[in-house]
This record gives sequence, structure tokens and C-alpha cells, in this order.
Amino acid sequence: MDLGIAGRKALVCGASAGLGLACAQALAREGVALVLVARTEGPLQQAAQALRTEASAPVACVAADVTTDAGRAAIFAAHPDFDIVITNAGGPPSGDFRHWDREAWLRAIDANMLAPIELIKATVDGMMARGFGRIVNLTSSAVKSPVDGLGLSTGARSGLTGFVAGLARTVVAHGVTINNLLPGTFDTARLASNFAAQAQRQGLSVEEVVRRRLDKHPAHRFGQASELGHTCAFLCSVHAGYINGQNILLDGGSFPGVF
Repeated sequence: MDLGIAGRKALVCGASAGLGLACAQALAREGVALVLVARTEGPLQQAAQALRTEASAPVACVAADVTTDAGRAAIFAAHPDFDIVITNAGGPPSGDFRHWDREAWLRAIDANMLAPIELIKATVDGMMARGFGRIVNLTSSAVKSPVDGLGLSTGARSGLTGFVAGLARTVVAHGVTINNLLPGTFDTARLASNFAAQAQRQGLSVEEVVRRRLDKHPAHRFGQASELGHTCAFLCSVHAGYINGQNILLDGGSFPGVF
């Protein structure tokens, strides 16, 4: 299927690895011009070079912290206009809410709620003026099915979810859609790190922690990053203009509810 977005320009955050990179790869294959953003220069440049090798569309990158005014200013100084924006940030650390102080909450809210809102604010009016725009926020399945210990992430991302629910209804008549992708357990370096930490806490081997998780999983496997990337690319396509304000769960059926 031709997604009809060749030549469009996309900003992809957290794009040096994992799910953000998977979204960038899927968009690059559709001929989308990319601007990749991540905090660390080295891995970001490596990801950009790999994409340039495999895709014909141009790939630029900006090493920046999108949670800061200076970081966002650096992005838009170099690249002022985007047709597609993919927001993505790693979740804050897990733990007991009794141990989280105000600063911990503010860091989580900055990364997982306020930074995406600022990126939307900087781009949505231009999208509306041009009559086309796609904004996809990578959040978490925990927004729909909370996980014990992930309160910082769930709280901040739920705030973003509520904000998007209202805004999305005001922009779609101008050709702009805003949706959220809610990934469950995907086979990424971050998941491996989480399993390692869990194994240490519980005095188990990593292999045993993984086995126990898979035994409970309906699919008996973890998601592949490319699966989320292709879903993201479709949401950015000309065929997805009637999908708006939605929270799309990608978890292999782990969520046990009907709706």
C-alpha cells in the first residue's frame, strides 16, 4: 500500500534506538524526509547514517533535549515546519510513590506530558494552515492498564492523553489528526534493562523473569519494534485521516478488557 506521504517532513523524537527508531525507519521507507532528535549525539548520528544508507529520503538530525526550551528552539531554528510529528520519551524510573518527591514528579511531567504538548503547540498551527498534519504520541499501555510501580509514567502520560482527547477534536476539520500509540512489552533494550533490574530485585535469573512474563502473555512473545513502526506510519498516512483522538493499544492482547 502506498501511504501517500512521500516528500512529507517528519520530526521523530527519541529516534536513536528502540521504538522511536522503528517509527523513523518505517517513515523513511515511505519516502518521508526525516529530522531525528535524541539527547546523545553519537547514537543519533549512527541511526541517521544507517537510515541514509537504506532510504532515499533525506535524513537530518539534531541532538537536543526536547524537555528544555533551548532544546526545542534548536530543533525549530534548524527545521521550522513539519507535516508529521512523533513524540516519544523513555519513561521515568519505577518505584514506590512514597519515595517520589516534587522534583521527581516534575521531571516525569516535563518529559512525558509537557514536552509533547510544547512540540504540538509549535507545529499544529502550521499543519492546519497547510491542510495536512499527523501527530502521533508514543505513550504506554499503562495508561489503559496501570502497572504497579509505574505511577510517575502513568500519571504524566495520562495527563497528555487527556489533553490530546480535547485538542484532537478541534483540529481534524483542518486535515490534522492526533493519536496516541500505547505499546505493551516490546523487545527493546529498555525492556531488557527492566527485566535485569527486576531479576536483581527478586533474586532470580533474567531468563526466569522473562519466562514468567511470557507464560502470562496471550501471544507468548514480545512485540517487535517494527510492528509498532509500521502502525505509526499508517497513522501518518493519507488513509488514516478519519482516525483521530484515539489511544491505540499494541500489546498482543494482554489487556483483558472488552473496550
